Amino acid sequence: MRIPRTTFAAAAAVLAGAVLTGSLSAASPKERIREKQAQANAVLAQISSLDRRFEASVEAWHGAQYELAQTRLQLKADRAALKIAQVQRRVAYARVKARVIAMYESPDQPTTIGIIFGATSMSELLDRLSAVHEVANADHNLAVQTTEARDRYASALRHTVAVEKQRAAAVEQRAAQRKQIGAMLTQRKRLLASVQSEVSRLQAQEAKRQALLAQQARARLAAEQAELRRRAAEEKAAAAKAAQTPTAPTTTTQPATTTTAADPPPATTTTASPTTTTAPATTTTPTTPTPADPGPQQAGSLGPGHPAAATIALRYLGVPYVWGGASPSGFDCSGLVMYVFAQLGVSLPHYAAAQYAMGQAVPRDELQPGDLVFFDNLNHVGIYIGGGQFVHAPETGDVVKISTLASFGDSYVGARRI
Repeated sequence: MRIPRTTFAAAAAVLAGAVLTGSLSAASPKERIREKQAQANAVLAQISSLDRRFEASVEAWHGAQYELAQTRLQLKADRAALKIAQVQRRVAYARVKARVIAMYESPDQPTTIGIIFGATSMSELLDRLSAVHEVANADHNLAVQTTEARDRYASALRHTVAVEKQRAAAVEQRAAQRKQIGAMLTQRKRLLASVQSEVSRLQAQEAKRQALLAQQARARLAAEQAELRRRAAEEKAAAAKAAQTPTAPTTTTQPATTTTAADPPPATTTTASPTTTTAPATTTTPTTPTPADPGPQQAGSLGPGHPAAATIALRYLGVPYVWGGASPSGFDCSGLVMYVFAQLGVSLPHYAAAQYAMGQAVPRDELQPGDLVFFDNLNHVGIYIGGGQFVHAPETGDVVKISTLASFGDSYVGARRI
């Protein structure tokens, strides 16, 4: 993928205009700050557009490597099958050769003339000839079948070798693109450095916002877990109460109502006795306790997934984006997902499109923490954390952060529950 020089020229022009207009047109410090922020946002928009295209190229490189690895596995299997077919063919041809030699050299082997003169009747003659022909045909058919198998596997091997060469060339092409993109990234980083002073305030604000979002996300996830535990405790208590209610006598509640009406005791006992008398009346009327409301994760036919992935992903907020990265020293989008799920014992490929082929499809209105969300024609992926938000490694020059689904607009592709 080649990025036009005009894109960089446009970004540089915006930067130059920012410096010029910022130094001349701002009448007050507040207006100058506002104006420079708008100019910095224009430059960052240009950089963001480039980063999206870089991300697509990175994922294409991951895809080429993934397909090459699959082809090489198939190549190994084809070679093993061809080797077996060649051995079977050699054995079959050896049997045919040995039988032909034995028929002409060994006196014990029946020849056609010997069969004719050795037969005592016409039926015996036909039977002996038929037996000899069946043996010969069996050897011949086996030789033909093994030759066909050998040729078939040889053809499959040639095809796989050709595919392997094509995909190896594709990987080399992607590697060459990585070199080009590396040079572009260097140029882009120079541009970013030139406007760094302009966007420092925005970065500080974004850091504060991310810290707040992370705090809210952790609190929300903890509240959801607490709610599940509370519902489980309520269900357990309701079951215990339902088991004890048949033993409670109803006659003891009648004297309590008559004594409170006739003789007013102290305030603490009079308020307690009506509440205790009305409670048995209401609990003894129904025959079965009402079941607790099932949690949101119990609804629907989808599996529970891995909600812990949302909590784990929050640990890596602030880790820098690194092209092809898959460790806490730096992540790209699919590398972050792969690393988080590896901690849950789930092996995922370092390729967003391959990750999209795994697990179960999830409708957008049924998303749960831990689901994978995909964007930009499967060139980007993140981990959903609830509340319409997800954690992802967005682009070069940025860090692992929290974003909203709405901020990606129409680029949303779908979601998978692993």
